[in-house]
Amino acid sequence: MTRRHFTLTQVLAELPDLGPEQLESYIRSGVVVPVQSETGPLFRQLDIARLQLVVDLAEGYHLDDEALAMVLSLVDQLHGLRGDMHAMLDAVAREPVETRERLRSAIREVRIVVRN
Repeated sequence: MTRRHFTLTQVLAELPDLGPEQLESYIRSGVVVPVQSETGPLFRQLDIARLQLVVDLAEGYHLDDEALAMVLSLVDQLHGLRGDMHAMLDAVAREPVETRERLRSAIREVRIVVRN
């Protein structure tokens, strides 16, 4: 699978609501960390999606830089937790049926206690 990278010009074309100054500001603040190449910074599809989220939050909800940083931090944490959850589910799926049933029962018990 080939990875596609986008130049500054391509990113700005993809995100018409993002100006060059805003993009530079987001790079300086670490919102996105492009890959540095001989021809300049290159962005991944993930960077473009993150920039679109930032533009939507900043413009749609009028978030200042501090609030935007907090929201992005929460999004990053959720993304990390999601990856951890997938890894745990994969690990449990490799266990024998008896172990999976015991874990399923224990999880139900814990969830009942937490709800009450």
